[in-house]
Amino acid sequence: MNSEDVKAHLESTLPDCHIQVENQGNHFNVVAVGDLFEGKRAVQRQQLVYTALNEQISSGVIHAVTMKLFTQQEWEQRVQ
Repeated sequence: MNSEDVKAHLESTLPDCHIQVENQGNHFNVVAVGDLFEGKRAVQRQQLVYTALNEQISSGVIHAVTMKLFTQQEWEQRVQ
């Protein structure tokens, strides 16, 4: 599984999110921005991504995932 596969899967599972994915082997770095994360704590946000990737993680196709998850407002404040 490559970064484009993971990106496409997350985009279909996490609606209205902008997703960026990079990988080195089976270690993936995910940046996701979307209002889906509004009102959720960091752990709850991560659970959404882990749930979306559960099958790939369980099978060993994905070994590790590093996540940076933002609401649209948080992202806009971050890049200013």
